[in-house]
Amino acid sequence: MTTPYQRLSRNALGRLDLIDADGQFHGAVTPVRAHPISAPDEGVSLVGQDGHELAWIPRLSALPAADRELLDAEFAVREFMPTVQALLAVSTFSTPSQWTVRTERGDAQFILKTEEDIRRLGEGKLMITSSHGLQFLIPDRFALDRHSRKLLERFL
Repeated sequence: MTTPYQRLSRNALGRLDLIDADGQFHGAVTPVRAHPISAPDEGVSLVGQDGHELAWIPRLSALPAADRELLDAEFAVREFMPTVQALLAVSTFSTPSQWTVRTERGDAQFILKTEEDIRRLGEGKLMITSSHGLQFLIPDRFALDRHSRKLLERFL
């Protein structure tokens, strides 16, 4: 696949710069995934400072390795979403409640304000939004250990 732009690079300030297909320079470009959880490799928009789309990338895996690495690094910063491996404890089975979870980044605590802050994403995926707006991903609730599933089921 040819890229829908001429060049993507990181500037001295750490921001992404783009030279589009017409040779026009655009500074401080922001990549945005169309479906960050359900299809992270498909559909990425490169958005300019004015909020308008400058380029559309149908599939990240088809890009040259250097460009893919730049975009992956940018997404790692923008899409911080710890993955829950286990529920260790909940303070109460009504909301608000304090949750203690184990993630791939270590143990964490957060407040669940309401049951509506647990979103079902299909195929057993859940996204939990803490009272501070931080999102935690459970990729497969059925794959959690028995104790975790038991705690989680009280809120679903």
